[in-house]
Amino acid sequence: MEFLPLFHNLRGARVLVVGGGEIALRKSRLLADAGAVLRVVAPQIGTELRELIDSSGGEQILRGYSEADLNGCMLIIAATDDETLNAQVSADARQRGVPVNVVDAPALCSVIFPAIVDRSPLVIAVSSGGDAPVLARLIRAKLESWIPPTYGHLAGLAARFRHQVKQLFPNVQQRRAFWEDVFQGPIADRQLAGQGAEAERLLQAKIDGDAPNAAGEVYLVGAGPGDPDLLTFKALRLMQQADVVLYDRLVAPAILELCRRDADRIYVGKQRADHALPQDQINQQLVALARQGKRVVRLKGGDPFIFGRGGEEIEELAAHGIPFQVVPGITAASGCAAYAGIPLTHRDYAQSVRFVTGHLKDGTTDLPWKDLVSPAQTLVFYMGLIGLPIICSELIKHGRSADTPAALIQQGTTSQQRVFTGTLADLPQLVAEHEVHAPTLVIVGEVVMLRDKLAWFEGAQASV
Repeated sequence: MEFLPLFHNLRGARVLVVGGGEIALRKSRLLADAGAVLRVVAPQIGTELRELIDSSGGEQILRGYSEADLNGCMLIIAATDDETLNAQVSADARQRGVPVNVVDAPALCSVIFPAIVDRSPLVIAVSSGGDAPVLARLIRAKLESWIPPTYGHLAGLAARFRHQVKQLFPNVQQRRAFWEDVFQGPIADRQLAGQGAEAERLLQAKIDGDAPNAAGEVYLVGAGPGDPDLLTFKALRLMQQADVVLYDRLVAPAILELCRRDADRIYVGKQRADHALPQDQINQQLVALARQGKRVVRLKGGDPFIFGRGGEEIEELAAHGIPFQVVPGITAASGCAAYAGIPLTHRDYAQSVRFVTGHLKDGTTDLPWKDLVSPAQTLVFYMGLIGLPIICSELIKHGRSADTPAALIQQGTTSQQRVFTGTLADLPQLVAEHEVHAPTLVIVGEVVMLRDKLAWFEGAQASV
């Protein structure tokens, strides 16, 4: 290990920056964020850097560098494009035993700046020892996407209760076990969900010994239309901490694999006229599992509240006092349409979009047809494959042109995506000719004409 990572407390400390240009400005921003008092030496100093110096309570010295500038400084930064000057600053600092960083010259540095993920008070540093700074920044970018900002709030919660916990558990091992339980349980869930007051209440109750028995919770998670990359960060976090996962056939296997490895997985079916578990039994199972103290993910294709029956499930949970969270997902309409190259709205073709179920609760297609025939409206039918001949004929019967462009998108956003385009008049025939199967989304409207121009997703296998 060439460099030992350390975190320095620079609040109120004077730091010398030699240089007044863009490089010096970038380093000075980090130093100011850490509370340092800036002393900047350069013949010319940019306007933004001047403002930063003033806000830090520091000083600007408009001349060339002198060794005396190091006096009273805790850290030295050489940020000029003059290699000879940078080397001199480094030598002077090392002679005095003061940490020095020379930008883009690791051999002249006694300390280096890492790529930083700031979730204060949680801070993560990534470094390549100066050998591959671009790689360090790319890794930092990945960490930024994996660690939501609310983790800083969670660290802040721990800081507020740290003293109480230390008094309660003088033994380090006991404190470690206590905090591991907090950070992996319902207290952390509440804080990460933005319910800070409830998290504090639960943590105080745990410290006071008044905490109730571990209560379960249910997460209704929208898994999106199929592509795992469309999951939200929150969805992924909850999926990876759940004890039990209830899923149906619309959840892609690749998404299911992202759940916690040792979680119990329960298949609940949900296919038209063929339910592995009826909805009322799914509702009851969610309640029963939560009452056992388990964290339960109900993984639903698309979005839980758009033809996902999520409303029915949370009604049951609320009636039994079971805590729950709902995580929205990208619904099939927006996901599949985007991957097929079909904008749902367009200034020239459609000023509104309507999501419609292809069959009602009683299995019929008795829909408000008169409301669905506006030529400036895009229609998206979910679960419309079985009733497609009726849908097409009724739309034509009530005034929509038989030549209206229409599309079928089977297994949208996945590598098995198939897209077929035609008109209202020939859409049922396309189903028969190409053996189109569920899950398939139906889009009706002039926006379908844009597919040939805008299609981009390589997974699409067919287009008619």
